[in-house]
Amino acid sequence: MDCFHRRIKARAQSTHTVQTSAPQAMSTHSTIVASLIGTIAVLSLMKPDWVAGREDEQEFKLCVTSLQRMKDLSHQNLTTVPLNLPNDTEYLDISHNSIQRLSGAPFSGLSRLCCLKVTHCGLQDISPSVFAHTPALKVLNISYNDLALIPDISLKQLKILDLANNLYSSYSIPASFQKLTNLYVLSLGSTAAPSVNLHDFDPLANVSLHHLVLGAGIGWQKYDTGALAKLKSLQTFSLFASFCTAPGMFENVLVDLNATRATSLRFITPFPDKCSVTGEMFNNLRTMPFIRNLTIENTWINSSFMEGFLKNVWLSHLYDLSFVNITYNEDTPDGFQFRTINHTVNLCSITFNGVHHYQYRYPIINMSLKAISNLTYLKFSRSGMNIIPCHLFSVLPSLETLDLSDNLLTDAGFWWFMCTQTSVFPKLRTLSLSKNRFSRLSFISEQTNQMKTLESLDLSFNSIYLDRDCSWPAQLTELRLGNNNLGNSIFKYLSSHFERIDLSKTGITAVTQEILSRFPKLTHLQLSFNSIQVLPADLSAPALLSLYVDQNAITSVSREFLAGLPKLQTLKAGNNPFVCSCDSHWFVTTLNKSLLPDWPLDYKCSTPPSFAGLSLSEYKTSELSCEMWLQTAVAVPVVIMISAAIGLLFYKCDGVWYTKMLWVWIRVKRRGRKRSHMLKNLSCSYHAFISYSHQDSGWVDSQLVPTLEGARFSLCVHERDFVPGEWIIDNIINCVESSYKTLFVLSKHFVQSEWCNYELFFAQHRAISVQQDSLVFILLEPIPTDSLPKKFLRLRSLLRQQTYLEWPKDERKQQVFWASLKSMLHTADKSMVLKDVALALSDSAPLVTDQE
Repeated sequence: MDCFHRRIKARAQSTHTVQTSAPQAMSTHSTIVASLIGTIAVLSLMKPDWVAGREDEQEFKLCVTSLQRMKDLSHQNLTTVPLNLPNDTEYLDISHNSIQRLSGAPFSGLSRLCCLKVTHCGLQDISPSVFAHTPALKVLNISYNDLALIPDISLKQLKILDLANNLYSSYSIPASFQKLTNLYVLSLGSTAAPSVNLHDFDPLANVSLHHLVLGAGIGWQKYDTGALAKLKSLQTFSLFASFCTAPGMFENVLVDLNATRATSLRFITPFPDKCSVTGEMFNNLRTMPFIRNLTIENTWINSSFMEGFLKNVWLSHLYDLSFVNITYNEDTPDGFQFRTINHTVNLCSITFNGVHHYQYRYPIINMSLKAISNLTYLKFSRSGMNIIPCHLFSVLPSLETLDLSDNLLTDAGFWWFMCTQTSVFPKLRTLSLSKNRFSRLSFISEQTNQMKTLESLDLSFNSIYLDRDCSWPAQLTELRLGNNNLGNSIFKYLSSHFERIDLSKTGITAVTQEILSRFPKLTHLQLSFNSIQVLPADLSAPALLSLYVDQNAITSVSREFLAGLPKLQTLKAGNNPFVCSCDSHWFVTTLNKSLLPDWPLDYKCSTPPSFAGLSLSEYKTSELSCEMWLQTAVAVPVVIMISAAIGLLFYKCDGVWYTKMLWVWIRVKRRGRKRSHMLKNLSCSYHAFISYSHQDSGWVDSQLVPTLEGARFSLCVHERDFVPGEWIIDNIINCVESSYKTLFVLSKHFVQSEWCNYELFFAQHRAISVQQDSLVFILLEPIPTDSLPKKFLRLRSLLRQQTYLEWPKDERKQQVFWASLKSMLHTADKSMVLKDVALALSDSAPLVTDQE
């Protein structure tokens, strides 16, 4: 079971290496973010053990929530910390300046400061008030300075504290460190402190410290046994010190570390160049039952030391052994010799990451491979390897992960033609050949068919080219081809069985539905660092769980695009030139941000220029201005309400009546222009003949006649202007023919008058023959059309076809009434009377017809 967990960790490390090795051109802000994330990554990797058993502990979160709250003042030639720092600052970097003292004044108000970095400043003193103003501080890095004492710090939320590479002469921890109850990582180191005393770490005895980094690379002169044994919660210990001349002191350190029950040890530069020690100084490994991981880094190792060291490792409880950046020296004439040990070997993971051969020749290694037959993880990188020993393919029957990245291997160097294998890594599941010199993808695909259990292959950072069709094994589900110049055609050379594909920085410019339809089982797709501009709305990948499209040329992510990815759990789309517009509104306000591991730091506006550089999380726009359905939902009720209000106001202010009057006036003007040619040579004696009932004479005599004649209109009134002695019918005909208009004053009395009916009949005939608009109706009072007598059927039809004027009771409206009426009569011209025309009209349209 433990080996299984080690394999899981190894695969995670391999994946992490591939993803983070791509070269990136980072801006200043990006560099800060990378630095912070790199610092906290140490904590994140160990977090599961930390939070186990602490159910109330929330997930660890980064300090920075917005780029606008990060202040990088490094390399500014500052001598003091500026006083005008924003109160919402969360990350402050003032490294590489000349600040010898930190006072409290500049930090006043920085209650949200979470990460403070002050390195390479020559710092000598820190005022206690600095930390009084920054209660939220979680990460404090004051390494590489000139502090003569370890400062008093009592920040309850502090998690990471780096005090390495200062000038304090003692590792004595101040009593205030007892209050650092959340401290997780502590780094101490001074070239002026060659000794570790018994009570130096007493204040940390009850602090839940999980990782201690100790030392500055110098040789220790004294170590009091029991000093480190008091750190009962310690799980990881990194020691940066030399023990070339004091192997006994090193053995005492191991004894104390066993008392802490630490599971992971890391020794940095334990043996300087050309240091001759024996592997016996690691004898205590055999009696350390809790140790699981051991790393030896940046050191000199002789072949003679290696023999004794590996013997102790084989007899220990170690599962994971790593050598990082070592210089190997063969100080024995026969090279490295290792005999088989009759003992159960717990070791299942070995890493060689960076091996420099001091003799600059192939090393001589003579050992029984039975000793490593139980290995499940093997990494051999940065060693200059250009060929694989033939027997290596078959002597590791349990190997599941092989990492040969960052070497000089080629197609022929890995699959050497002189090798004949009956069994090629029978249990191998993960193979990393990244950062080598492999080239022919078709050849590689054919060779991997020999590996019957291979599931994952890493070919990133090679010189891969596409020559012909590939034949991949069906069980291979993951392929990494990042940082190879392949282009859009690469998809045609991939297997439909692939579930995980990494094509980061491969020159891809587009991804379409036709491409994705080739991979029905695809769950993870990485397309970072390409030139993709659009994520198609019709894209559909029902099984896709993770998609990386960061560092492309994408301006927006549409809602329709994500609709085609129903199972998506992770979307990394940062560092793209986003357009801050309505296209991004839903992405900012609606999208579940738990999908975005790089939100909000890597999402910034590119255009329009007014928003350039603004964090996408701080881009604000109203939903109303972007959602069409919402605009419609708001606009329709508003229009209805405004229309109703205008209609009500129109009704209350008698707008209907005023509209009718306006329409009468417009029609009069229009008809006057159309018929001006007909009336050009026609002149009448009167402007209007007034037809009314004698019972309405009071209104006619008091209102109508005085008003119109006062306006210099000539009116024909039967009581005044009929010729005495002539027939009434003749008078009616003569008055109608001599008048330009005929005014009918309609009332209930009018429709009861026989003579009014005659006048209407004659005037109607004249209107048909000469002038269609010669009839003017004035409604003195309302007359229901269904109450009209049958002899007035003509009047009923006329009232339906022609506009009439209503006499209003309101004096204000009466002014409009008179204006409209006068406008109708203005076209008459009394200056010209053509009798010929009148006779012609009389001959052609006689008004009296024989009605026998």
